[in-house]
Amino acid sequence: MKKTPMTITGAEKLKVELHRLKTSERPRIIQAIAEARAHGDLSENAEYHAAKEQQGFVEGRIAELDMKLATAQVIDPKTVNAGGRVVFGATLSLKDEQSGQDVTYQIVGDFEANIAQGMISISSPIARALIGKELGDVVEVQVPGGVHTYEILDIRYV
Repeated sequence: MKKTPMTITGAEKLKVELHRLKTSERPRIIQAIAEARAHGDLSENAEYHAAKEQQGFVEGRIAELDMKLATAQVIDPKTVNAGGRVVFGATLSLKDEQSGQDVTYQIVGDFEANIAQGMISISSPIARALIGKELGDVVEVQVPGGVHTYEILDIRYV
């Protein structure tokens, strides 16, 4: 089975969601189905059909989270001996040479990526271009909007 890199924070978020689904959502839906069954004819019972649909969604999400956690290779950026290089989990301060703006990104697993929070996927063009680079390096990245040039200002492993 192929392992997928994930940060400790990402794994914890998935575990919290999985726990909530199993201990809160699943029992609530089971109760809703039982109540809807008590109303009689299931063929025309909208509450029953809605609860069954919700159950399918929750059970699918539980299976998805179980699979993500089972295939996760959890990496703690603080324990990685990167020697000052950009690696998975590193938090980077970059200067966008085109706009002059400073940006901060953390390189995370595919399931954790959220550009609005500054978390970029290890498989994104920017992350792939930055992996292995060092402080002060200038990196050109081919992105859908053209070529962007970034200077690495800081590398942290938090």
